Amino acid sequence: MEWQDKYTLGHDPMDETHKEFIELVNALAGASNEEAVAALKALITHSEAHFAQENHWMEESGFPPIHCHIGEHQRVLASLGSVLKMAEKGNPGLGRVVAGEMPAWFDNHAATMDAALAAHMRHVGYVPAAVMA
Repeated sequence: MEWQDKYTLGHDPMDETHKEFIELVNALAGASNEEAVAALKALITHSEAHFAQENHWMEESGFPPIHCHIGEHQRVLASLGSVLKMAEKGNPGLGRVVAGEMPAWFDNHAATMDAALAAHMRHVGYVPAAVMA
């Protein structure tokens, strides 16, 4: 998965977090069976913080479709958690399957839900006090 100009949403903290997300998806895609569980855990840890950050921005800025966007985050985390359980039980290659599915999901999510959030934050003049650590 490569960073593309269309992923630049004009909100630097969001754009940087998305670049990190892509790096972790790529690390998972290239992980050996021995590395796959750790790479999947790293992606999950990042995604939890990434999504919590966006959820916070939505709450603070009064983003109208907040529940739809948060629901999407919850579904992705639930899926990643299910895959992790199966990977830990002896099927580490499932992590690479997930990594293969993430580009299509991210492409849609960034172009719709995240683009709408970035535009909303610009429109209302919301500037987050802090970004993901």
